[in-house]
Amino acid sequence: MEVTFDPAKDAKNIADHGISLVRANDFDFNSARFAIDDSQDYGEERWNLIGWLDAKLYHLTVVFYESSTHAISLRKATRQERKQYAQI
Repeated sequence: MEVTFDPAKDAKNIADHGISLVRANDFDFNSARFAIDDSQDYGEERWNLIGWLDAKLYHLTVVFYESSTHAISLRKATRQERKQYAQI
């Protein structure tokens, strides 16, 4: 499935986290842990995923559409997120 993203959001993600949203194409969705992001009302159903990219755990926030996955944020997983992933 195609991964899309907003170019302006990509530039911000690179500045904030040192990684481009284009790398979401290489994210291992098959082994990822999925959780709905209900921390606030975004007007859409956002998902937080923790999974593998380049042999490290990453946190990816996405919106799933019928024909694509829209990446919103990508960053290295925190220590707490890595522990959660290992416990599941």
